[in-house]
Amino acid sequence: MSPTPSPAQRRRLAAAARRAARSAYAPYSKFPVGAAVLTGSGKIFAGCNVENASYGLCNCAERTAIFSAVAAGEREVRAVAVYTPTPHPTLPCGACRQVINEFGPEAVVLCLCDTEGTEEETLPGLLPGAFGPADLLTAPARTDKRRQRPAVR
Repeated sequence: MSPTPSPAQRRRLAAAARRAARSAYAPYSKFPVGAAVLTGSGKIFAGCNVENASYGLCNCAERTAIFSAVAAGEREVRAVAVYTPTPHPTLPCGACRQVINEFGPEAVVLCLCDTEGTEEETLPGLLPGAFGPADLLTAPARTDKRRQRPAVR
């Protein structure tokens, strides 16, 4: 499959992201976000942000969409669409960029809003020099330098 989504796929991604925002659970920020991912198989998975009273446990729309795709057996993300109900497009946060990198290091990221404004960038443009799976595979093996403790009698 082509890494760049077709115009029809872009329209489907945008529509799925906008629909997903309607399901957002955002009682604290009042900032509903919807996202949709196009996978390597051509399927689209949507997600919304889900907030929690313990703010650190919130989940962004982009990650919800990717996790849904992974739960369905997908392992490749070709494109991500992010919709926010704002006058200007909003880019994914750093955590979402890192998760996109895990499954789509060359993914196209489309950011949409309530106006005709859009922003499009590739993930390498949003997260240059990203840390990813290849970094772990090439890391030197660690040796345990801790001293052995004598057995307690």
